[in-house]
Amino acid sequence: MLAGAGSGKTGVITHKIAYLVRECGINAQNIAAITFTNKAAREMHERVEKVLGSSAADGLTISTFHSLGARLLRQEAKHIGLKPGFSILDAADTTALFQDILGSTADKGHVRAVQTRISLWKNALLDPEAAARAAENELEHAAAKCYSEYQRTLQAYQAVDFDDLIRVPVMLFEQNPDVLSRWQNRLRHLLVDEYQDTNTCQYRLMKLLAGPRASFTAVGDDDQSIYAWRGADIENIRALQTDYPNLKVIKLEQNYRSTTRILQAANSLIAHNPKVFDKRLWSDNGHGAEITVTVCRDGDQEAEWVATRLLTHKFEHRGKWSHYAILYRGNHQARAIEQQLRNQRIPYQISGGQSFFERSEIKDVISYLRLLANSDEDPAFIRSITTPRRGIGGATLEALGTYAGQRHISLFAAACEAGAEQHLSAKALGAVREFCDFINRMEWRAQKEPASVVLNDLLRAIGYETWLFENAEPREAETKWANVQDFVGWLGRKGDEEGKSLIELTQTIALITMLDKQDQDQDAVQLATLHASKGLEFHHVFLVGVEEGMLPHRESLDPVKLEEERRLMYVGITRARNSLTLTHCEKRKQGKEWRDCEPSRFIGEMGSDIKLNNPRTTTTVGAEEGKARLARLKEMLASKG
Repeated sequence: MLAGAGSGKTGVITHKIAYLVRECGINAQNIAAITFTNKAAREMHERVEKVLGSSAADGLTISTFHSLGARLLRQEAKHIGLKPGFSILDAADTTALFQDILGSTADKGHVRAVQTRISLWKNALLDPEAAARAAENELEHAAAKCYSEYQRTLQAYQAVDFDDLIRVPVMLFEQNPDVLSRWQNRLRHLLVDEYQDTNTCQYRLMKLLAGPRASFTAVGDDDQSIYAWRGADIENIRALQTDYPNLKVIKLEQNYRSTTRILQAANSLIAHNPKVFDKRLWSDNGHGAEITVTVCRDGDQEAEWVATRLLTHKFEHRGKWSHYAILYRGNHQARAIEQQLRNQRIPYQISGGQSFFERSEIKDVISYLRLLANSDEDPAFIRSITTPRRGIGGATLEALGTYAGQRHISLFAAACEAGAEQHLSAKALGAVREFCDFINRMEWRAQKEPASVVLNDLLRAIGYETWLFENAEPREAETKWANVQDFVGWLGRKGDEEGKSLIELTQTIALITMLDKQDQDQDAVQLATLHASKGLEFHHVFLVGVEEGMLPHRESLDPVKLEEERRLMYVGITRARNSLTLTHCEKRKQGKEWRDCEPSRFIGEMGSDIKLNNPRTTTTVGAEEGKARLARLKEMLASKG
């Protein structure tokens, strides 16, 4: 199903599942719907239950690719040399491994580049040997060398990373026909949402599960493929036609979101890209308001103009703050806009920003809490024992991991067994056991004493504040330590209010971190990058910084990357329901220098039905007049409540 923006694809998938169950007689437990985010999976499951009823939907699999992969590996662990309780390491967990492999002198930028390169190789189903053959430059040669050692370390830790959750099941199925046949019979029809975002590895997994029966529904839009930088391959859409000659293509071209004027601009723009399938969005929502392009003097004036125009528009139309979105190509563009929104007391929230609980210093502390609550959690053990450093390096952990794998027990349990003495030196084992004794003492206290007391004592004992200041710039270290203190204070208050110990609080840490998520019902203007805006919609959209070098990005001007930049612009345009406003600047400050700016080529590609605002008559007013206008506007808003 070629599902254009705003065409109601989630509803189509929901009713396709209902059709398979009611009309085709397929048991719900033999159907799997796969999407890319947990939020999308939850929403889809809720919709299916409303249509089918909870009993008929019982056993239905609706999950992300990664969740499905984890389920596969848990059930088939014995076939791949893993214990069923193997660990799943996230990006932060694996960064420490890469840092250790590359050496303490490797800067963070190089570590991230190697980590990204290996991730892309995994998504392309290249093993270390194939990666070494494919390496073309100094970075890739360094990454290929690191790749082999990284995989050995993961195996020794009885762990996988996020990419392995899909790569390893593919390897398992290709090497074990009996296992593949069992899963093909278990999942007899697949539905893949956001198909244009699949990478090579995900497509291979889908093909293997679909098997010769080829009973699947792929839903996507080649015009919204914007994730090539993380491995998504638009060629997967073309591959369907080759791999499945009987493929039936259904186009969803009616848009239920936007006005005709907005869709005409989107269609005109995207027509400049080569097409896999031709489609043209249309709407019954009326022609709609003019699309305007406003030129501003510089970035500061752009932010001021957008904030003032938004304020005026809200007053004129009596809408909600949440009806408005300000979209941009890069996060750095938000700084000036945030300042202006704060100046004018406009509530806002940022989509796609880093969660407080995702900050490295908070994850460091949480790793200790996870270990206090469950000493068998290997990722928490690895992060805790190496943060701060205790003279326990990768070689020690690899040896301990090898022994733990042989015994099918956790790293913590392995360290406490007498057999560990045959695998680790006396000095290394002494350091590990000293750490384990410390955790045992703190775990006993964590069950009985106030959470804040235990946590503060723990941080003092490990010297975390000193370690932060030794490993970061003073200002950065101060910010990180302030965040830790805020977290400790908050957790302490929560323990006092609910009468819970630190252990009890930690056992619900997943729920605690959810508290950091911003209320989706909050009445606030949404700020988001174009990438983060995908899947969202707003009554009124301001798309800022539509300039050459910004959108399209200056590093994405070769033909293939330019096509993706155009799709990114298309995504931004089609987020708008009722009105769309574009801005660009005559000049911008880059460091200490000013550079002249040109409007993006994409503006010209949107067609002629666009109103161009002259900055000298529409955006520039005297400072006193501007202040007077704003004051009058605020008075009117206040009088109207």
